[in-house]
Amino acid sequence: MSLTGIIRNAFIPRQKKLLLHDSAPLQLQREALEHLVERAKHTEYGQKHSFNSIKNYEDFSKMVPLNTYEELKHDINRMRHGEQDILWQGQVKWFAKSSGTTNDKSKFIPVSHEGLHAMHYKGGSDAVAMYLANNTKSRMFDGRALILGGSHSPNYNLPGSLVGDLSAILIENINPLANLVRVPCKKTALLSDFELKRDRIARETVGKNITNISGVPSWMLSVLMRVMELSGKQHLNEVWQNLEVFFHGGVAFTPYRRQYEQLIDNPDMHYMETYNASEGFFGLQNDPTDASMLLMLDYGVFYEFIPMDKFDDAISTAGVAQQLIEPERQASIVPLEGVKTGVNYAMLISTTCGLWRYVIGDTVRFTSVAPYKFVITGRTKHFINAFGEELIVDNAEQGLAYACRETGAEVHEYTAAPVFMDNDAKCRHQWLIEFVHRPDSLERFAGLLDKKLQEINSDYEAKRYKDITLQHPEVICARKGLFEDWMKLRGKLGGQNKVPRLSNSRTHIEQLVAMNGSE
Repeated sequence: MSLTGIIRNAFIPRQKKLLLHDSAPLQLQREALEHLVERAKHTEYGQKHSFNSIKNYEDFSKMVPLNTYEELKHDINRMRHGEQDILWQGQVKWFAKSSGTTNDKSKFIPVSHEGLHAMHYKGGSDAVAMYLANNTKSRMFDGRALILGGSHSPNYNLPGSLVGDLSAILIENINPLANLVRVPCKKTALLSDFELKRDRIARETVGKNITNISGVPSWMLSVLMRVMELSGKQHLNEVWQNLEVFFHGGVAFTPYRRQYEQLIDNPDMHYMETYNASEGFFGLQNDPTDASMLLMLDYGVFYEFIPMDKFDDAISTAGVAQQLIEPERQASIVPLEGVKTGVNYAMLISTTCGLWRYVIGDTVRFTSVAPYKFVITGRTKHFINAFGEELIVDNAEQGLAYACRETGAEVHEYTAAPVFMDNDAKCRHQWLIEFVHRPDSLERFAGLLDKKLQEINSDYEAKRYKDITLQHPEVICARKGLFEDWMKLRGKLGGQNKVPRLSNSRTHIEQLVAMNGSE
């Protein structure tokens, strides 16, 4: 029997327990809320918001305010300086560095010991459990796992306290036994210089028996291309003949899927999406035939949702308990049992890391409520609504996929923003796209993109009517490496950093266009 065959048995109890996500999802959420309130009732935040008197969701929703990072920032900074029992019991020593807010370059998300194990490591283990359940012939443990991570640094020089990419915190604290089956070595994995790290990872792994890879698709692709350069092979499966699965997350896989399928010339290669953010582990693709993910309900996370058409009103009440707000201004927030399929929601989380009714910034749409399955549709701030078109990332991904399919083009990276009014008083969307394979006609590509966006977004279609409000989109071809150069210039190369896909502001796209030169 192979090593995988032996290890597989260890996952059977958890595979059975995961069935509760189908049979008793609301019970799992009630237990999560009870656990959170009980564990935090003696913290400073719990005392301030009367956690002792919370008996049910109705009490919780009235007493605990909706929070953005701004509302929690002061308390998180106190935690970073070593104060205990603030947002979560005890001392929190790890902080995941995430993209910033309007007022700050970075956010620092607390990662408690319980959160690290009950959310992040449990999510990683469940990904394997689900994969093995779906693939009875897997031999993933008979080789090595290539896990791509970021870097970390000391937090205010407090002993044992770290700040950095979540992936780096995970690698730093991983069970030493896991290091027997993963590559690269810890020293390489935690390098902060991504270009040096990319080369060293490639050199350390090119001769190994890699059976599974994990990471953000954009940065993993960069590493794999270096592997190809060193190996001189045409396809990755010629280098790693037993490679069978890519566990991916962080950014949408759609723009990268075709590149991976060309790079890995193996019809039996598997791809599994995970939703593991700095703030927690929330979803797993449990069915390889279904692109949506199962919402993970027993990780010590309590979920709530705001319909996006009510989001601005809800955010205006951030930091204030609902019981102190006039009834007509109270936020339109629903727990899990209140969600409907097909509605675009902003997600709120309360977690064992001390985030309370926290606006994570992602938007989701449920595809099923029995069980609760969803797709990520974008970000609350990553959309274009300059003219009432309400274009979200999910629309953009579908439109680009269609235009690529029809023209044979391949997109590597992209961003888009509005042109509010040009010299001819025309308004439009401007798309800056770095292609792997450029279409023969950018004009035709833009037309197909425009056509699909009108088909799937009625608001966009209405604004495009007869070119009255919004004119035909403009597509600019980016030079090779433009986005990577831009990320490097901003100190965002590697880790879990992401290119902003859509923006109502022209700040990013103007920087990129200027760097693009005459092309």
